[in-house]
Amino acid sequence: MNLNESDMKTQEPRLWISDGWTARVVKNEDDDGWAVAMTADGASEPALVGPWTMGRDKKNPKPLDQSAFLTLVKTAREFVRRSEQQLHATLHQSLEVAAGEGRVRVYLDIEPDDENPSATLTARDEGDDLLAQVKVSPAFKLSRASAVAWVESGYAKP
Repeated sequence: MNLNESDMKTQEPRLWISDGWTARVVKNEDDDGWAVAMTADGASEPALVGPWTMGRDKKNPKPLDQSAFLTLVKTAREFVRRSEQQLHATLHQSLEVAAGEGRVRVYLDIEPDDENPSATLTARDEGDDLLAQVKVSPAFKLSRASAVAWVESGYAKP
């Protein structure tokens, strides 16, 4: 049988590796306690770091077990999912404004890039037909006021 890395499991008191995640119990840098860091396979930084329970001797951490590991994986996955949703909402915004006899949906789509970030402002009518599209600064703030001003200006670049 040929095992690859994703099939490998480690189940030690301070290190569990399974299901695409690594749980590592580490000394808390801020105090005398312990913390657990949850890192997804392939990630360089933990997705989640939280306090970990002291063992019965009040000096060493409580050992990881299957139940704790599964709870940590569920929590870390949920945290990552929420972070991704928040990032998506920040990078892809939209709102609807009144325009003449109808309504216009204005979209701001930001492309994050360390060297050359960009953003596009788009207007679509109620039938989803493209009315206008312009490049804007990635720092552009989409608000009801900025959307109305853009529509009323005839879609001139803000």
